[in-house]
Amino acid sequence: MTRSITGATAVAGVAGSPIAHSLSPLIQNAWIKAAGLDAVYVPFSPPPDRFSHFAEGLRGGAVRGLNVTLPFKEAALSVAHEVGERAERAGAANLLIFNEDGSIVADNVDGLGLLGALASQAPGFDPKAGPAVVMGAGGAARGAASALVMAGAPEVRLVNRTLARAEVVAGAVGGATRAFSLDEAVRAFDGANVVVNATSAGVASDDALNLPLEGIPATAVAMDMTYSPLITPFLSRARLLGHPIVDGLEMLVRQAGPSFEAFFGRVPPADVDVRALCIAALDAKAGVKA
Repeated sequence: MTRSITGATAVAGVAGSPIAHSLSPLIQNAWIKAAGLDAVYVPFSPPPDRFSHFAEGLRGGAVRGLNVTLPFKEAALSVAHEVGERAERAGAANLLIFNEDGSIVADNVDGLGLLGALASQAPGFDPKAGPAVVMGAGGAARGAASALVMAGAPEVRLVNRTLARAEVVAGAVGGATRAFSLDEAVRAFDGANVVVNATSAGVASDDALNLPLEGIPATAVAMDMTYSPLITPFLSRARLLGHPIVDGLEMLVRQAGPSFEAFFGRVPPADVDVRALCIAALDAKAGVKA
């Protein structure tokens, strides 16, 4: 039986382009159902050049808030009247809250997701124990680097094909953040405590990252922010070398919790295995492709 939607139903959602692949509606609606809330979480796909107009049209509280994914995270930051420290340091927002007075508050919970995923799947990991390496210099890399700096990593090393881009991001993140070109990866990986892939490289088997994982400590954690496929070639190689691995799905689930709380004023129900629901959805999608 389909639940009816009324004028009293609380609305939240996720905005991106494309958006059909997003697992956020599956996660959030599972929690909504289990909590018995009169609420719904929906996907939005505004035109890529119209996000600001789209977000402005939601002001006033009729929609509680939005999660924001590519390519709108930087635009989301620009529409906000109030920007939290996490969003400011990341240079992007993945969470917008629409207050009844018409104001928009921006936050970034990607870092909470990253640190939560590390704590869950690599419970012995201590961000303060050694240098962190982040592959990439886009918004995801900046968010990861910011989270690790705020968590107390003694140094964060950004490795990117274009050194100049990594230098810009390192300067914006601040703290003990250094930029390295891909040619300097061996030096960047020396003594690494964690390596985070924040790029799309390494997702397809013919585009695997050829990184010097053999030179890092055996206890170093490998994490990929991508969750489709769940085990990327980068993670597969790291696991074969004996490293603890952390997948991007766990990060997605861990950042969804703070979003749910921001939208609906309560923590998600603990008795719903949203990770299992997501894995089933990914498996079904893979089956369709096959």
